[in-house]
Amino acid sequence: MSRKSKKRSVRDVLVALLMAISPLIAALVLTGTSATTASAASLTEVTNFGSNPGNLRMYVYKPDNTPARPAVLVAVHYCTGTAPTFYTNTEFARLADQYGFIVVYPDANVSGQCFDVSSPQALKHDGGSDPTSIAQMVRYTVQNMNADAGRVYVTGASSGAMTTNVLLGDYPDLFKAGAAFMGVPFGCFATTDGSGWNSDCATGKITKTPQEWGDLVRAAYPEYTGPRPRMQLWHGTEDDALYYPNFGEEIKQWTNVLGMSQTPVFTDSPQSGWTRTRYGSATAQAPVEAISIQGAGHVLPSSGMAGRAIAFFGLDGSGGTGGTTTGPVHAIGSGKCLDVPGLSQTNGTQTQIWDCHGGTNQTWTSTSTKQLTVYGSAKCLDATGTTAGAKVAIWDCNGGTSQQWNRNSNGTITSVQSGLCLDVTGASTANGALVQLWDCNGGTSQQWHLG
Repeated sequence: MSRKSKKRSVRDVLVALLMAISPLIAALVLTGTSATTASAASLTEVTNFGSNPGNLRMYVYKPDNTPARPAVLVAVHYCTGTAPTFYTNTEFARLADQYGFIVVYPDANVSGQCFDVSSPQALKHDGGSDPTSIAQMVRYTVQNMNADAGRVYVTGASSGAMTTNVLLGDYPDLFKAGAAFMGVPFGCFATTDGSGWNSDCATGKITKTPQEWGDLVRAAYPEYTGPRPRMQLWHGTEDDALYYPNFGEEIKQWTNVLGMSQTPVFTDSPQSGWTRTRYGSATAQAPVEAISIQGAGHVLPSSGMAGRAIAFFGLDGSGGTGGTTTGPVHAIGSGKCLDVPGLSQTNGTQTQIWDCHGGTNQTWTSTSTKQLTVYGSAKCLDATGTTAGAKVAIWDCNGGTSQQWNRNSNGTITSVQSGLCLDVTGASTANGALVQLWDCNGGTSQQWHLG
């Protein structure tokens, strides 16, 4: 499809989307943290990054503190947006400052500022159009900025979320994971008449079996036999631009592509009105994670969601069982959270499990020194003894081995001092059940995950 015909189709897209996208822009401005910082780093345009069949513009934000081999995040804007606007009014650049990764911001650079996710060229590996241009941006960044080709990720909102789905299908060799805010499945927006708009897809009328959706992805790059990227999906239940049924179709597609069951292995509510499901693993870096936001329209991401996408990628240092990360500690056996009763900060207060609510008394940080801290590192999780049945409480942080914990690949958390497991007393699933040390037995009352 020519760029000229694409421009005409984008105008049609805007007629349908403009009223829905306007709240998204407002939400981003109101809730997004400005990327402007006191550092010398700034958003820079890069030219001559490749043949650029999509005629896109490329912008890069490289923080001052990037390591020798930084990771790369591609952040793709919504229709009517621009790369500089997405940089300024979302949290990704601030998070890049914090964690030291590069952010690449593609700019659609056509009337309407939407990305091509519809043409046959866009739905094929190195087929041309916008996805090929973005792939060239990634390759340029890896080659010219000494970036780590093994840690490249993509995220986007609305048109950018649709592009995220397309990029994971077209380029599983480039991307390790994606986070799509308000998107549609790969291939759902496909057209063959030169139009960039698919009303049936937008309104949630296109349904397929998981196998059919998965086959569309596999057909984009049929020669590829390597590992597939993980996917995090976000959608509001009241989305009136890209209707909510698309969320379920995306889940079908990516669980099939990754060989996962359609049944989640973990479900929780990390914040009020949120339903989070994980497929294939209960860990924070599950193969597929899906977050449904009750009552939300076409207004994502809102404040704090970018940080959860970064954690899903592992860019906050949490990739696996090591590193530093912050969030609730979920008890797998009950679906509840490790909790300090009554918001107490009194030394010796024994911890418990309770319904997850996202409060400060359920927000834990796993540090590089193996501590589990709470209340902004004011207190540490502490083993009060070295025998089975010893209380697990909070205490002033002191660096001792009684406050050091190993987060293990089997989901257990063990005391460095005793080797005993963090355990819910009596394998209870009730609110208020106390947490203790116990001999490790492999039960779900001794399985936890952070995030």
